[in-house]
Amino acid sequence: MKREILLLGNEELYQISEPVKPDEIETLKSVVQDLHDTLMDFREKYHAGRAIAAPQIGVKKRLLYMFIDKPVVFINPVLEFPDNEMMEVLDDCMSFPNLLVKVMRHKRCRIKYLDMEWKEQVMSLEGDLSELLQHEFDHLDGILATMRAIDNKSLIIKK
Repeated sequence: MKREILLLGNEELYQISEPVKPDEIETLKSVVQDLHDTLMDFREKYHAGRAIAAPQIGVKKRLLYMFIDKPVVFINPVLEFPDNEMMEVLDDCMSFPNLLVKVMRHKRCRIKYLDMEWKEQVMSLEGDLSELLQHEFDHLDGILATMRAIDNKSLIIKK
C-alpha cells in the first residue's frame, strides 16, 4: 500500500529508529511492500527515487529499501568507510522533493546488513550508490541532508 511520505519539518523524521528484532521479520513483509509501493508512486510523480528509509513513512525501524535493478532490503544496516576520500554531491530527498542540498559524502562505503531471511550480507558501493546509501542510512538516525549542508548557501530549489 502506498503510504504518505513524511515531509521536511515533521518531528518524526528527526527521531532515531529502533533495531529490527528477529521476531518482527513477518510483520516487516507488509512494511517492505509499503516501501516498494511508496517508492514506485514517487517515481511515477517525480521521475526520481532509488531508495527509501522506513522512517520516511513513519516506521521507526532500522530498515532501508532500494530498487534499482532489483529490490534490496537492508535490515539493521551498519556503514563502514574504507577510506577518507570524499565527494561533493547535490543530495535530494523524497521528504523534500523540490530541494537539492550540497553535501559532502564518502566516495566509497561498505554496508553490512541482514536480508529478509535474517542472513548477514555485505555490499561495497562507490560513487552515487555510496552517496545514496549514506543518505538513506542517515534517516535511521534522524539526520536529514539539510542538516549536512556544506554551508548556508548549499540549498537549491529545483525548477
